[in-house]
Amino acid sequence: MSSISMNADPVDAILAQWQRERPDLDVSPMGIIGRMGRLTKYLERSLQQTFSDFGLNVGEFDVLATLRRSGQPYQLTPTELFNTLMVSSGTMTHRIDRLERADLVKRMDDPSDRRGTLIQLTDKGFNAIEKAVEAHVANEHRLLSALDEAERKVLAQLLRKLLISFEE
Repeated sequence: MSSISMNADPVDAILAQWQRERPDLDVSPMGIIGRMGRLTKYLERSLQQTFSDFGLNVGEFDVLATLRRSGQPYQLTPTELFNTLMVSSGTMTHRIDRLERADLVKRMDDPSDRRGTLIQLTDKGFNAIEKAVEAHVANEHRLLSALDEAERKVLAQLLRKLLISFEE
């Protein structure tokens, strides 16, 4: 039987091995980063399963959700989209092409810039994102159900603080 307690996770075993092999190193950051990495894999898998129910992948959901939360008339420039979603223009073009083929978005001329284009949700896209975002939020509540409300608030504050340190 392992020396790791019943409340231990696989990262605890890794930390114990490093502690045994290199007691001179403070490997505690490995615990945080390792758990974040493992959790990211579980979360991404679960999110993708939910989006697949709507014929979408994570990136396509992100485009539709960004357009939806922008408010009426649910349109943005491709530049606004890729800056918001932190992807390359090529990645954004690929996503928009796929969504346009599925009749979820349409390209329109930008009346304020003769050379520009706007990406707008179609009625079909609006209806799809309305249903997908409801399922997504329900899934996220389920994913965080191991934490009570107070724990979620503390985690949100800590993650915000860490994210701000990277984005400044």
